[in-house]
Amino acid sequence: MDKKKKTILVSACLLGARVNYCGGHNEHLAVRLLREKAVLIPVCPEQLGGLATPRPAAEIKGGTGKDVWSGSAKVLTVTGEDRTEAFKRGAREVWLLAEVLGAEAALLKARSPSCGHGEIYDGTFRGVKIDGDGITAAFLLGQNLPVFSEDELALCEKWLSTQY
Repeated sequence: MDKKKKTILVSACLLGARVNYCGGHNEHLAVRLLREKAVLIPVCPEQLGGLATPRPAAEIKGGTGKDVWSGSAKVLTVTGEDRTEAFKRGAREVWLLAEVLGAEAALLKARSPSCGHGEIYDGTFRGVKIDGDGITAAFLLGQNLPVFSEDELALCEKWLSTQY
């Protein structure tokens, strides 16, 4: 008897879509191969929030995604433009898709200011990493949706193999 495939949101850039800030992708073959085990729903929170591709690099200044939701941090571009509301709008749109399409988890791009899970850049644009989640990851976790990054692929695959 075949068991039903779980449905997961996946950062579109990990599937090869050219949606990252510089117009490129972060294709990850092992992530693409998950289609054999799960229904994959590609999402790009930054595009869903209304940002163009390509777009200026952005990082969270003053904290993490959780701090953005509490109002104590902002998303700024490398040139100082505030993109906080677009990032928040994108996170809410991703959650809407999760609800409508029945997503049971998300596999998101590591260290992204939107998608990062467990580790993001510190807002200085110098490649310094801090513990924390991006805005979309924080929002989804707040809705009790499991979140993984491509760095946690083995953990995601273990989750996929669990029975309902």
